[in-house]
Amino acid sequence: MALPQTLVSELDELVTHYPEARAALIPALHRCQEELGGWISPETMEDMAAYFDLEPVEVYGVVTFYPMFRTSPPGRHVVSVCHNVSCDLRGAREILARVCEVTGAEKGATSPDGKFTVTTVECQGACTSAPMFDLDGTYHEDLSLEDVDRILGGVEA
Repeated sequence: MALPQTLVSELDELVTHYPEARAALIPALHRCQEELGGWISPETMEDMAAYFDLEPVEVYGVVTFYPMFRTSPPGRHVVSVCHNVSCDLRGAREILARVCEVTGAEKGATSPDGKFTVTTVECQGACTSAPMFDLDGTYHEDLSLEDVDRILGGVEA
């Protein structure tokens, strides 16, 4: 197993909070993604399968089913544009188009310079302040096109 021992120790503690070890797979994958470069590599999926005594395809199925897991390295900054009903009705499509224009990244991809990854996400619970996006874990709500320019234009490399 190629996982760092500190992460394995953390996983050992994590599984004690669940009635069955494999029930901790999703939180364990979150920790791996956080600690190992922002994505779940094929090697990490194999390590998780070995750790949880699962077949690699079972872990792959979980990673590829849930949109919060990435299977390729993200850009240095991740912009997640909400496209659920409230945001869509209040201009999310235009916000997404502007985000792509400003960042140089297509939806679901990373910009050529590696600075931004742009994704769409389901409801982020900010419906009363739609439209919104999450930039590196920080919500930006009630967005206008000018807000997109200002927020993303101020992001450091």
